[in-house]
Amino acid sequence: MNPLMVQEPLTRAELLANDPWWLILIKAVVILLIGPIMTILLIVWERKAVGRMQNRPGPNRVGPGGYLQSLADALKLPFKEQIIPDTADRKVYFLAPVIAVIPALVALSAIPFGPQVSIFGHQTVLQLVDLPVGVLLVLACSSVGVYGIVLAGWSSGSPYPLLGGLRSAAQVISYEIAMGLSIVAVVLYAHSLSTGDIVNAQTHGWYFYLTIPSFVIYLISMVGETNRAPFDLPEAESELVGGFHTEYSSMKFAMFFLAEYVNMVIVSAFCTTLFLGGWMFPFVGLDSPLNKGWLPLIWFGIKLFALLFCFIWLRATLPRFRYDQFMRLGWKVLVPANLVWIIVIVAFRAIRQNGGLSTGQIVIGVVIVAVVAIGVALLVPDKRPPEDDRVPITGGGYPLPPLDLTVPDVPDRTKKRRRKAVGAGEPAQVGSSDGTV
Repeated sequence: MNPLMVQEPLTRAELLANDPWWLILIKAVVILLIGPIMTILLIVWERKAVGRMQNRPGPNRVGPGGYLQSLADALKLPFKEQIIPDTADRKVYFLAPVIAVIPALVALSAIPFGPQVSIFGHQTVLQLVDLPVGVLLVLACSSVGVYGIVLAGWSSGSPYPLLGGLRSAAQVISYEIAMGLSIVAVVLYAHSLSTGDIVNAQTHGWYFYLTIPSFVIYLISMVGETNRAPFDLPEAESELVGGFHTEYSSMKFAMFFLAEYVNMVIVSAFCTTLFLGGWMFPFVGLDSPLNKGWLPLIWFGIKLFALLFCFIWLRATLPRFRYDQFMRLGWKVLVPANLVWIIVIVAFRAIRQNGGLSTGQIVIGVVIVAVVAIGVALLVPDKRPPEDDRVPITGGGYPLPPLDLTVPDVPDRTKKRRRKAVGAGEPAQVGSSDGTV
């Protein structure tokens, strides 16, 4: 056979372009079903896991072992009464849950779940679309969902939902920046914004240990992005009753519930794709039987559920952050650390390619610079507040009221009201405030 006649293997994008319409339809239906099915599973798993961690019973009544609790909730919510506030903007009020759910479901279409497989005799890959800017698509979908939360808070016509919606807007803006910057290091290493190319680029090393700071910052950002504890400030029960969904009930509330858990699945699947090698088995190449066929779908699922368990673990162990602490973490810690890390990576790659230094020499130099920077930071004296004009505080840190504070007397409005009634020609009421007739 002429070697020039050997056909090169098709790329992921070419395989997806050759998919017939019925295969595209099957993939789209499966993508849409992943969210609701994972939500049903995660609700029971979270209740049982948190119950075990906090030494209190989880669901144990509905079905064997309580595993039908989510199905009971799914049957209960449609039949609950729909309460609509009189002050609500009805069109936006009904549209907000839909805006929150649809982007969450669309983002899963760009996630590669596995390699090339055969479905009913047709060669394809376990992915719906492989865009050259797939990373930006996932980021955009995760950002658009916050519009549903903001509109839900505004359209309810109530102060607590409005405050929850504003908090969510500020939260997403803050942590979306940190999340986007954490992906820059991965893009620099993979030289592509395609999710499929990023997975293939991790054949010789996963990015979670090649870019450890980016991985840690992404983990923190994805918890803040999904409004999950300890960053669940838009729906803080102790402050805002229920936050942006306080005025929602029945199926509209269920849609917000669905959007929250689907967003958890999206950011976890995205983290698996960017930092954990996607569907690849560790320490083996793409030619290994472990990375062929349908087996990689199992490896992807294990990594996905490990990250989802981290959400549950955080909810069971950490208290809710104060709002100023939460915003300080995003703007003063994550964003500056990300910018410094990007500069370090760019300098590292430039020196390695053009400077002729080995990796060990570069690492030693970075460690020396970091130690010197930490030493300088420790030597700089802390800023102290001025000694004068300070408000005296108690042991709890709250200002004391003035020591000469006196409560003003309550004016006797009864006599004034009676005099006005007599002047207007109305009969005076019998009796007075002091009990005399």
